[in-house]
Amino acid sequence: MRDLVAVLDIGKTNAKVVVADPASGEEVWSRTAPNRPAPDAPYRAIDAAAIEAFLKAALAVAPERGRIGAVVPVAHGGCAALVTADGLALPVMDYEEPSLEEVAAAYRPLRDPFAETGTPFLPLGLNVGRQLYYLETRHPEGFARARRLLFWPQYWAWRLSGVAASEITSLGCHSDLWEPAGSRFSGLARRRGWDRLVPRLAKASDRLGRLAPDWVAATGLDPATEVLAGIHDSNASFFRHRIARADGAPFVVVSSGTWAVLLASGAPTDRLDEARDCQINIDALGSPAPTAKFMGGREYAAIAGEDAAAPAPADLDAVLVAGAAAWPAFAAAGGPFQGHEGAASDAESLTGGGRAALASLYVALVADVCLDLLGAASGDVVLEGPFADSPLIGPVLAALRPGQAVVRSTDRAGTIGGALCLASPLVPPPRLRPVAALDDPRLAAHRRMWRERLGEPVAGATG
Repeated sequence: MRDLVAVLDIGKTNAKVVVADPASGEEVWSRTAPNRPAPDAPYRAIDAAAIEAFLKAALAVAPERGRIGAVVPVAHGGCAALVTADGLALPVMDYEEPSLEEVAAAYRPLRDPFAETGTPFLPLGLNVGRQLYYLETRHPEGFARARRLLFWPQYWAWRLSGVAASEITSLGCHSDLWEPAGSRFSGLARRRGWDRLVPRLAKASDRLGRLAPDWVAATGLDPATEVLAGIHDSNASFFRHRIARADGAPFVVVSSGTWAVLLASGAPTDRLDEARDCQINIDALGSPAPTAKFMGGREYAAIAGEDAAAPAPADLDAVLVAGAAAWPAFAAAGGPFQGHEGAASDAESLTGGGRAALASLYVALVADVCLDLLGAASGDVVLEGPFADSPLIGPVLAALRPGQAVVRSTDRAGTIGGALCLASPLVPPPRLRPVAALDDPRLAAHRRMWRERLGEPVAGATG
């Protein structure tokens, strides 16, 4: 009985293989490996060959792999591969390549207005269009070899099945290549001919074909295993909640990992501020999803330390007693506080737990700002991923937004649940638990002080 699904979750920091049971929504088995830069590349690039070797090796030892009937690729945004008929035309660019800033001035006037694309001008290579411009002008021979432009989930679908496709959640993810209102390629993409490199548009749930023979040989999976087109990772988290909420009530999903990405359903699209890293994503059903984001996981680690233990309420008390604060931003790539340099004040006395509590408070404050930027002052705020497991982030955010429900998903990874929903109608709805707000009036005072110093409106969800 081939009733299990393998999800290939290619994040910015790690690659993960998960075997899961759609009927229960539970993971059966998983394996994770860190992503590393490609060796000998002419720019900072993702080691696609190493990721592929890991995926094949992991699937080859997955228990009950004979029960796997489908494979779903899930991957981060801002990433695409230029390919020939059988391999890469150029190494897959990492959007944090520093020299992408060298073409910023030349690229910027080529873009279409934010009002048309819903895509802000982002640093480094977070706009895929800037990556293409860089590669086309600085590596023209390699660019000329390209026959297809495949976004990151669909690159893996192509490697798995040999079938090339594109898909809207990645194509519409701050790429500069899509017009949401017109459901067509942007003027930039058409003018430069990049649209001709993008293969046919498929739905994320489309089954492109069966597993390619080399993958069958390497993994021992059934040759009849089907490969889905795949989906952008934050959109996968959002998708599961989108299809589970038939009442049309507004809600926001805060998916977390290296990035914290807030996708809103029912929020306005006409008030987004491109200077604050707001944008219009397209969800897996083709609808616009107003979005704000910041590098929440990376900023948390920068404040707390990479190996920080989970903080306790007493640690937050120590932060508030000391009057400590963390000021944005601790990551240069995107977010509502671009151009600010991160710093902590009055934090010298904090222990490791105190630093983790300070990081939790900071993340909640930035998420609170992002919710205001989205005009998302009503509807549930759903925490997914590591933020949902934090003992402080949810309770602090709930305290900062009285009158707005904050809930957390108890599923281990929303991306996995969303991927399973693409493969099967049997997936149960998300398991949500209400988050109780911390009852501490000092949090409102800290919010006011923090916002006033940063020039943010103090009124908002707290009144």
